[in-house]
Amino acid sequence: MWKRALDRAGVREPRLRRDYTEQRRAVRRFATAEYAAARLLLPAALLPHVVAAVAFMHDTDDRIDRGTPDERAAGLTEWDALVRTSLAGGDSALPVLRCLARTAESHPEIRTHVDDFLRGCEREVVWRTMADDGELRQYVQEYSLPALMLTAGLLAPADAAARTAYTEGCHLLIRAMQRIDFLEDLPEDLRAGRHGIPLDAVARHGADLTVPGPELGRLVEEQADRAAADLTAATPLPSLVAPPYRPFVRALVGVQRLRLDAVRRAGASLATRTSGPSAPAAARLLLREAARRARRGPRVPGSRRRSVGGPPRP
Repeated sequence: MWKRALDRAGVREPRLRRDYTEQRRAVRRFATAEYAAARLLLPAALLPHVVAAVAFMHDTDDRIDRGTPDERAAGLTEWDALVRTSLAGGDSALPVLRCLARTAESHPEIRTHVDDFLRGCEREVVWRTMADDGELRQYVQEYSLPALMLTAGLLAPADAAARTAYTEGCHLLIRAMQRIDFLEDLPEDLRAGRHGIPLDAVARHGADLTVPGPELGRLVEEQADRAAADLTAATPLPSLVAPPYRPFVRALVGVQRLRLDAVRRAGASLATRTSGPSAPAAARLLLREAARRARRGPRVPGSRRRSVGGPPRP
């Protein structure tokens, strides 16, 4: 199935096929659920390019998340130069960048998202806390949204007006996702010396982020409500993409609802433990969308419709 995906993506050079396969293994390790969703719900021709984008994002995040702020900034400067050289020349000593360069040949629009993402990384390496919701929104606008668009941009509609609406929907979705991330990972972030819960909200509730208690419970509920509002506003997002991509986008939105439910259940216990979506519930969601996709017979834009009831593409 993976070889067929590489064929359909037009990746035929032996070295590049090995490179993409290496990135696939990495993505399957650190983003197992996300890879399963892409494999089950996206057209085969897009899968290698999604893998390349996710692998690049993860590699970047890993490189700029180590050391002091000065060391992280220096690492970003070095990485930025390597990425831009790779995209300009179409090659690199690093497999992850060779794949990114090849994907950029097939999907030139990713270059803009890479540029936005690298500029957003400048904010990522220096932030320590979020003063208020305005600062959190700015962080999402400058860093989180460009990070999402590395992959979401591959699904964007061609029509300019639809693309604008799609990007706005992605902005709402990632704002909800980022707020959920900050709640899910609170104890881990605190150990790393920074957290993303707005400080004015912490003060308003009189919460101690390290101690389970009613104050923290009320803070978590407030932040969860704000994430839920953005998630509800992003509900139309699947309707803005081409039909073959809708099962994947529906699943993406659905998984965020599961994550949010888990955060609400955890409440004040988030001071001492992380949370995450129910694995059985997430599996049921993916399988339901896969079955729905198989019944409808996915059609890639520009191709002939498959017969109804055919097996889902990998």
